[in-house]
Amino acid sequence: MKDIVIEILAQSMDELDKEILNEIQWTFPLTPKPFDDIATKFATTPEIIKSRLLNLKKIGVLRQLSAIFDTRRLGYKSSLVAMEIEPSQLEHVANQINRHPGVSHNYERDHQFNLWFTLAVPPGSDLKTEVDKFSVLKGIKKVRMLPTIQLFKIGVKLDMVDEKKHDIAPSEEKKEIKNIKFVPSEEDKEFIRELQKDMEITDRPFLNSAKKLGLTEEQLFEKMKYYESIGVMRRFAAILRHREVGFTANGMIVWNVPNNKILEVGTKLGAFPQVSHCYQRPTYPDWPYSVFSMIHCKSEDEAEEMAKTIQNQIHVDDYKILFSTREFKKTRVEYFVESSFSLEETIPIS
Repeated sequence: MKDIVIEILAQSMDELDKEILNEIQWTFPLTPKPFDDIATKFATTPEIIKSRLLNLKKIGVLRQLSAIFDTRRLGYKSSLVAMEIEPSQLEHVANQINRHPGVSHNYERDHQFNLWFTLAVPPGSDLKTEVDKFSVLKGIKKVRMLPTIQLFKIGVKLDMVDEKKHDIAPSEEKKEIKNIKFVPSEEDKEFIRELQKDMEITDRPFLNSAKKLGLTEEQLFEKMKYYESIGVMRRFAAILRHREVGFTANGMIVWNVPNNKILEVGTKLGAFPQVSHCYQRPTYPDWPYSVFSMIHCKSEDEAEEMAKTIQNQIHVDDYKILFSTREFKKTRVEYFVESSFSLEETIPIS
């Protein structure tokens, strides 16, 4: 039934919808009337652009339009966490973990480590302490913390227009970021709280935010562009719901890379347009995979073929693709709006 719904959603979008979504996932105009600028690019009217975006929100394809901030540049600590859970307890454990405000993504994957989630904690908090709070949950057999050692790429762009798809080759250049120390002030935090909200689709969507922050629109854009130049804000862009636009094969490719090749392989992987995330992470005796890369495809067969094409170019023989089989949670971390978290678990024995 879900696949039928996804197919209907995909069919309800025409080529202009797809072109617009391609554009605003990566380049959104930081101007007083951005929808006028987008309309000019596509030789249409601002009313048509706004109407289409409102409809794409309504049908669940467009998740959010907002600033996307860099977790670590804001002073947050984060980690991917892998758990091996007793299958009978998996759903319950996942739902309890979802209650943590720092958990943004939580998936079942087809592996012995069957639950994978990301956890971010604010400055002054300890990641391991937060992960240890889950230990009261019954059914957890193993926990592996997999924080980022090196970040090679982060930035999802789902290619919506089939005939415009990139070749599977390392063709992207890495964006240059100024290396400037950033410690968020109370004013910065207020700015971030405002800009991480989903933007309204109106004639002048930035005006209300500027007024709330006591700025003009131009001052707002100037600050956003500065944040982008120093890597605090990755970009202002659209976030899509992967499955609703047909990208149902969410594959985490993990690579067993010799230590002396990690930088070379990670850099090359990050240059593939089809790779949305690429990191070096720790290894364990039961987990030898040091480099992680994410791809989003329309079928598992397509993902397997893509992985093989990538493998032939990076020359790493030992790899696995872990597909997500269930999405328990997918949201955005809300920065500087923290609340404390605790679990007091009592599960009746059945």
